Amino acid sequence: MNLRIWLTILVALWIAVSVECLSKRKSRDLSVKKLNYKLSKKAKTGQKCSLPPALVKEIADYQPIVNRIVNETLNGFYKGRTYRTLDKFVSIFGSRIAGSDNLENAIDFMVEALNTNNLENVHTEPVLVPKWVRGQEYSWVVKPHLEKLKISGLGSSIGTPPKGLWANGIVVDSYEELQSKNMEEVWGKIVIFNEPYVSYSETVKYRSAASKAAKLGAVATLIRSITPYANDLPHTGWQNYEDNVTKIPTAAISINSSETLSQMYKNGEEILIFLYMEAKSHSPVISRNTVAEIKGTKQPEKVVLVSGHLDSWDVGQGAMDDGGGAFVSWNSLALIQLLGLRPKRTLRSVLWTAEEEGLIGAEAYFNDHRNSTGNFDFVMESDIGTFKPLGLSYSGSDQGGCIIREILKLMQPLNATAYSTPMEGGPDIEFFTDVGIPGAALLNANERYFWYHHSDGDRMSVLDPRELDLCTALWAATAYVVADLSVDMPR
Repeated sequence: MNLRIWLTILVALWIAVSVECLSKRKSRDLSVKKLNYKLSKKAKTGQKCSLPPALVKEIADYQPIVNRIVNETLNGFYKGRTYRTLDKFVSIFGSRIAGSDNLENAIDFMVEALNTNNLENVHTEPVLVPKWVRGQEYSWVVKPHLEKLKISGLGSSIGTPPKGLWANGIVVDSYEELQSKNMEEVWGKIVIFNEPYVSYSETVKYRSAASKAAKLGAVATLIRSITPYANDLPHTGWQNYEDNVTKIPTAAISINSSETLSQMYKNGEEILIFLYMEAKSHSPVISRNTVAEIKGTKQPEKVVLVSGHLDSWDVGQGAMDDGGGAFVSWNSLALIQLLGLRPKRTLRSVLWTAEEEGLIGAEAYFNDHRNSTGNFDFVMESDIGTFKPLGLSYSGSDQGGCIIREILKLMQPLNATAYSTPMEGGPDIEFFTDVGIPGAALLNANERYFWYHHSDGDRMSVLDPRELDLCTALWAATAYVVADLSVDMPR
């Protein structure tokens, strides 16, 4: 048998073995996923914990330090400080959309503030981000009577022709109703989606409705704002066009405007709308994630990360989404530094950029640090409001969940001992939790969060100084205890 035949046989055997190993690995991965799902379900239904007594005692022994953090935040020098620093920040910069000079100036300001607060390794890391500019926009109902519509162009939308567009409107309540229309009913019209609000995660799919309407010949779409609260505030947000489908202008309208148009349509009235939008996408530009640390004493290579995103939409002040989360995160490190506390592991604050356009800053950071993910002990994010804190929502192993529940017992002075799983409200850190790194998000009384979300109502008036203090204390105490424990968080 010649050499070529032998090599062919060996290659064939290698491929067969590799495929079998890959198949087994995939099977194991699937089993692990199923097991983790079962464990998560058990944890959610109240599975009992059985941590070593020594670890339970170790966690309980942190109560004096937690009390010190709480007292300093609520009654000492740090009282009201998170609110004051955020108030100054949004007063100077207001909204901070990715790709804007305003955001980059705000990042420069934060770098100076972090250095002023004596945090360590303060730096930024570059990220390529989209640049979408809203420009001027307005819309009027011309028939059956003249009435101005409250609109807010959706992110990545194209603009109208330079002189605007005139078209009749057709109202639908769902994608299913749109699909029931024939092309003649939709062609050349503006489709108004008056979808009912079910939940944010369920209803937000309508934000990217433009391409579905364009396939039937629509010239624009107006989307009822994704919010449960009926008012005259349109709520913007990023939307995506489908490939190989004509792009049409798309904007959010307030619930009141949407309901008005729906009632006109149901009454059989002809709806004639004028729409003008200057929205335009430009070439991507460089932005930055902002980083600061407190170096660990014994295991400085291991990291407990706290985070929020510094960018916002270009409406309101971005105080709630996510100025509060970002300022709770960096202020928690500044508070720990002020108290002279230095845990065993490194505490790192990351203020993400371009979260609103699709978690772009967080994804870039994760990819840039992919080779060191083994050093990330725990990750935290606050991006679902900073109202009265209730506790934490958690993603990770059951044993890790049990550790978090023990730590939450220390938060009785804040009345913030609630625990839930799976984690909700930490979109940026899901890049980490998806690969098994345990993480937590702030659980807070945020029933009003989506009232103001992505709208002109997102201002400092939504936030309360004491509630921000409570959030800062919970965030700082949790991060410090996790970073100082004798054991790593289990994966």
